[in-house]
Amino acid sequence: VQLQASGGGLVQAGGSLRISCAASGRTFTSYVMAWFRQAPGKERKFVAAIRRSGAGTDYADSVKGRFTISRDNTKNTVYLQMNSLKPEDTAVYYCAARPTFDTIRASPSMYHYWGQGTLVTVSS
Repeated sequence: VQLQASGGGLVQAGGSLRISCAASGRTFTSYVMAWFRQAPGKERKFVAAIRRSGAGTDYADSVKGRFTISRDNTKNTVYLQMNSLKPEDTAVYYCAARPTFDTIRASPSMYHYWGQGTLVTVSS
C-alpha cells in the first residue's frame, strides 16, 4: 500500500488543523492505521491509531481530548483532526499502516508502511 499524507501547515496556538492520509494499492480495510509524529532531533512517537472498521481508537496521553482520528473506508483515507494545538505539537506527522492484525500498537516497528510525512508548525 502507498500512503500520501497532506494538510500540514502553520497554525497559531489554540487553533485547529486536519491532516489526511490517502492510501492506494491493496485493500485499505486490511490495515490498522496510525499517526506518528517526529519533532526535530527527537524520536518518532505514537499519536493515534484506529482499527480496520473504525470501531476502536487509541491516543497518546499528550493528545487525548484534543485530537481525533477517523477513517473513511469508502475513500481509503484516514484523518487526524487536531484542536487546541500547542507549540509542542510541532512536528512532522506520518501516517502508517499495520497489516495482518486488527490490534492497535504504539511501536513504530509494528507498522509496515509509511507515508512521506506532513509538517505541522504551531506558533506561540
